[in-house]
Amino acid sequence: MPAELQHRIEQFLHHLLTERRLAANTRKHYRRDLEELLAWCAQQGITGWDRLDTHAVRQYAAHCHRRGLGGRSIQRRLSALRTFFNYLLREQAVGINPGLDVSAPRTGQHLPDTLNVDDITRLLGTASGDPLTMRDLAMLELLYSSGLRLSELVGLDVADVDFSECMVRVTGKGAKTRVVPVGSRAIGALRAWLPLRARQLAAGETAMFTGRSGKRLGTRAVQQRVKLQARRQGVPGDVHPHTLRHSFASHLLESSGDLRAVQELLGHADISTTQIYTHLDFQHLAQVYDKAHPRARKGK
Repeated sequence: MPAELQHRIEQFLHHLLTERRLAANTRKHYRRDLEELLAWCAQQGITGWDRLDTHAVRQYAAHCHRRGLGGRSIQRRLSALRTFFNYLLREQAVGINPGLDVSAPRTGQHLPDTLNVDDITRLLGTASGDPLTMRDLAMLELLYSSGLRLSELVGLDVADVDFSECMVRVTGKGAKTRVVPVGSRAIGALRAWLPLRARQLAAGETAMFTGRSGKRLGTRAVQQRVKLQARRQGVPGDVHPHTLRHSFASHLLESSGDLRAVQELLGHADISTTQIYTHLDFQHLAQVYDKAHPRARKGK
């Protein structure tokens, strides 16, 4: 265990005793929380407090959550970390406080259902050439590729997809529009669907996803088709369109650690909404997407 890291903790505890005059029991809690952090840093090969960044702190919070700690306990540890780093900043031992933008999961908060990458691969692994199955595959690929809401998927028009730039324009809550990347697998599935869509299309219909009538597919129909595809592929659990959005956010955050980018991709107005996904292992938008998203990479 790096001696320099331990030495700084002892200096901080001395500061709590002599300058802040905190009670012995309070100092004991600080020691316990910071030594837990120190042990984790040693496991991660972090040899200096100045090497602990925000991404690492999110990973530490996720580590605590996986060990079964509740939201309040994790928040207490993060509070101790922030207080400790405020002291290190004062002593000019570090340049930033990496815990400022990290929050613990809310106590009693319902965590969204997600699929792991293996289940996603199985769900999207159909090889059928049936038109409805090809349409469903395009919908599923797009939901997971770009994290769309069900309403955004249903409201999508063909003109909203920029195939050359691999981007899609969606209209979200509050009639707000955003542009998000589309992975190569989703682009390929959409290209395969378009000729099939054209075979039976109602006059003047602009929707990307249509049903047997040639008209825009409704939300209920999409929900039913997602469940059907999950059963066909043997994917466990109650899979619905939002499961793909949750999986998109969780997998991207787990790989990148960039909460702000995930917030923008999801179209969340408040980052506290996005923070629900930090129950997993916790740089700009397109770069994060291309580097981290499992189905954005060419040739995969």
